[in-house]
Amino acid sequence: MSSVLIYRFEDFVLDSGRRELRRDGALVPVEPQVFDLLAFLIEARDRVVSRDDLLEAVWHGRIVSEATISSRVNAARAAIGDSGAEQRLVRTLPRKGVRFVGAVQAVTEPESRLTPGMPEPQAADLDGPSIAVLAFDNMSGDPEQDYFADGLAEEIITALSRCSGLLVIARNSSFIYKGRPVDIRQVGRELGVRYVLEGSVRRSGDRLRITGQLIDAVGGAHLWADRFDGDLNEIFELQDRISETVAAAIEPTLHFAEIRRHKNRPPDTLDAYDLLLRAYALQEEFTAESMEAALDSLRRALALDPNYASAMAAAAYCHAQRHFQGWVSPDGAHRAEGLRLAWKAIELAPDNAQVLWKAAFAIWNLAQEDREAAVELFRRSLAINPNSPTALTLAGWIETMRGNQTSGREMIARARRLNPRDPRGWLLSGATAISAVIDGNYVDAITWANAALVQNRRFAIALRVLAVALVKLGRRDEAAQAVQRLRAIEPELTISAFFERIPVPLEEMARTYAEALRAAGLPE
Repeated sequence: MSSVLIYRFEDFVLDSGRRELRRDGALVPVEPQVFDLLAFLIEARDRVVSRDDLLEAVWHGRIVSEATISSRVNAARAAIGDSGAEQRLVRTLPRKGVRFVGAVQAVTEPESRLTPGMPEPQAADLDGPSIAVLAFDNMSGDPEQDYFADGLAEEIITALSRCSGLLVIARNSSFIYKGRPVDIRQVGRELGVRYVLEGSVRRSGDRLRITGQLIDAVGGAHLWADRFDGDLNEIFELQDRISETVAAAIEPTLHFAEIRRHKNRPPDTLDAYDLLLRAYALQEEFTAESMEAALDSLRRALALDPNYASAMAAAAYCHAQRHFQGWVSPDGAHRAEGLRLAWKAIELAPDNAQVLWKAAFAIWNLAQEDREAAVELFRRSLAINPNSPTALTLAGWIETMRGNQTSGREMIARARRLNPRDPRGWLLSGATAISAVIDGNYVDAITWANAALVQNRRFAIALRVLAVALVKLGRRDEAAQAVQRLRAIEPELTISAFFERIPVPLEEMARTYAEALRAAGLPE
């Protein structure tokens, strides 16, 4: 007769049959993935478990980040009353792995005692979004178009795989559903993903129409949909354009979907990933108070997982945002903290595109002596993921500030083309406004600055551009109003304080700003 094991240690009982963890008879809430990791560590308690062992046993061979593994190990510790500082039960051995070191009693009981009809465990809840791209349906009635539909889905898988923190199921797994009617919820359970992208290809003469939709595989909600048209004679260019655009649109869509999904979790159940998402949501509010609250969430995340590179990079980026807004203390302590976190994040995650561009932006703003390092980090980030609209926007912004307007404008234009509905479009409009000021095109500068302020009325960079451009066009009363709005955001703002804090490497641009802001009424 088959059997299940029950493990007893300290005042905990782990029941592998019921998939339950109990303490003093009370059920301890544990996510399925954390349960699997904890059960595996206990079963393998006589040996050190390596990273590869964990990937195979818990993630079934899928590659996940070190931050994800570390977060899940810490969550397993927390579930049994342990911590990364104490390591009484789960011990980390540097460069070797982890080992369960607690005293355990194993009890075998018949499997028949399991509750009949008990539901199957849900798919693992990964630290970060997970997605499967299904084979696109060929709606043309032409079997020869199968190669295009399959190739398009493969290109999208490749493009999405470059998005940092996004787990993408391999083609061999997601294509098993090709030609079959599927229930998206079942696909999500079977592949262990939260999101599914499906689509279709339809041909009419020499024209192709491609549609795609992103679905929450747990709730069934449609999160994103779009369609694309093109000619058969540009079929490979069409594949490239669609795959890039889909990847660029889906990355921020999943980002905000994850924020919404974790928003209402009880405070006492938050792990490092939950706290990172809460910080992201607070950053989007873009106030001095929300930025400080975001940093508090990130500090708590790093207390749970001291090597969480994504949280470090997010904190460094938050410091940079506070820096250009003027929401910092006069002692400049944020500079040292932001730079420390940025460089440590780069060291821990040198191949994470999102970590690299966030750290690069922090270094550009906080360390004038390291500007060239920031430029190189942007290049590395875009080499890994060339389809990130935010990375393209910020890199283009920096290039224009360095005097390389042509390459900067090309990056900004590509970001706009990839995701014209980017929820962070105010950043893109602000970067375009700066480029216009550098070119001396003050009419366009006003247009783009106002476009940015419609989306984010507290965006100090857009207000500075607006004030400068209005002065240059002789509209000083309006410029004075823009400066008043600036000083409402940063009451102690002066011309000297601005140039002490903000890097303006182009001498002509610095002169233009100083003269115009002075004319608009900003004190020396």
